[in-house]
Amino acid sequence: MSIWEVILAFVVVVLMLVALLANVLVLMCFLYSADIRKQVPGLFILNLTFCNLLMTVSNMPLTLAGIIYKSQPGGDQICHIVGFLETFLTTNSMLSMAALSIDRWIAVVFPLSYHSKMRYRDAALILSYTWLHSVSFPIVAASLSWVGFHHLYASCTLYNKRPEDRTQFVIFTGVFHTLSFLLSLIVLCFTYLKVLKVARFHCKRIDVITMQTLVLLVDIHPSVRERCLEEQKRRRQRATKKISTFIGTFILCFAPYVITRLVELSSVVHINSHWGIISKCLAYSKVVSDPFVYSLLRHQYKKTWKDIINKILKRSSINSSALTGESHNRNILQLNE
Repeated sequence: MSIWEVILAFVVVVLMLVALLANVLVLMCFLYSADIRKQVPGLFILNLTFCNLLMTVSNMPLTLAGIIYKSQPGGDQICHIVGFLETFLTTNSMLSMAALSIDRWIAVVFPLSYHSKMRYRDAALILSYTWLHSVSFPIVAASLSWVGFHHLYASCTLYNKRPEDRTQFVIFTGVFHTLSFLLSLIVLCFTYLKVLKVARFHCKRIDVITMQTLVLLVDIHPSVRERCLEEQKRRRQRATKKISTFIGTFILCFAPYVITRLVELSSVVHINSHWGIISKCLAYSKVVSDPFVYSLLRHQYKKTWKDIINKILKRSSINSSALTGESHNRNILQLNE
């Protein structure tokens, strides 16, 4: 193995470990907190977490094995199953993010009618569509034998070995990425930019009230005035940062891989194998970032996982103190004897 392959293998191992821990923690928060389970977006986050966990335990290990051994890990049947899952899970994850953006758009732009427009039944229908949409492409690919081990990405994924099917495969790949990556990106941009517009409008209203209050309060201390102005500035930046994170991570993680897959279809451009694996690792990094972007850094989830950790530490401290007490009593009995 070259130094590049060692680095890439190490990166995949780190991504696997962090993705597994982070997504399991999200799942624990969902099971632990009744309030999270009651919320409609919790269904979309649960679906996204399920996809991320399955991607972590099925696709990442085979990519790691492909990097190390430079050949197809396992038999053809295993590779076909993993390739099927990779196509299904990637599409499902993208559409789940689009569903979460639609939920936020309805909640912010139509707050009074949110509970009537986005119920559990509506969320279940959206999830049903995402599953049908996601499973249709790998079914077509598997039926046409367009799933296999691709050396460029060291992964079991969409791959055409027959030159006579090249035109059909090019069309299929273009349609697939258009209706998965591009569709999700358009939905994300439309919904979150609408949310940002509403957020900025409310910020302007609050800024006007704040400035009027500061003008009226003549005897206010300068430090209080400065804190108010700083909070006003932070408020304007908060929504922009969040929405930039949602859209930015989606583009940064998925765009290089999707562009590489499309460029690869051209026989003119040669793609370096190291770049192919790097683009795949960037796509895997979305599995790592999703738990933090959509769940663990939010106040409700943060409070829940802190409660879980405190509960585990409290139990372990009680158990250790009980064991210490038992050993102390035994020592006293031995001295008395």
